[in-house]
Amino acid sequence: MDDLQPRWLIELFLPTTSNGGTRFAREMFDRVRDELLEGFGGVTLFSRSPAEGLWAAGRGEGTARDRVITAEVMADSVDRDWWARYRRDLEARFSQEEILIRCYRIWTL
Repeated sequence: MDDLQPRWLIELFLPTTSNGGTRFAREMFDRVRDELLEGFGGVTLFSRSPAEGLWAAGRGEGTARDRVITAEVMADSVDRDWWARYRRDLEARFSQEEILIRCYRIWTL
């Protein structure tokens, strides 16, 4: 019988620069790291090699791009209201229209 308990993996994609191109201070990411560590008991921050995100900016507007740092936490459940508030807070802090947060159902082996 399989006794593995499913959990949630929650990923946050944080921009490394403002829309104007100014690099965010390390302290901004440290704050997010500390908040997630306190709230979830652990966090992984992928900050050494920022990923590059690309998407169509709109008709005739070309391609938009971001360099992002990813933060991950694992949780037994997902409080959608809490995450919605936290996402809005991060969007204000990082001056972004949208910060992507996504979650997956996982099993740790």
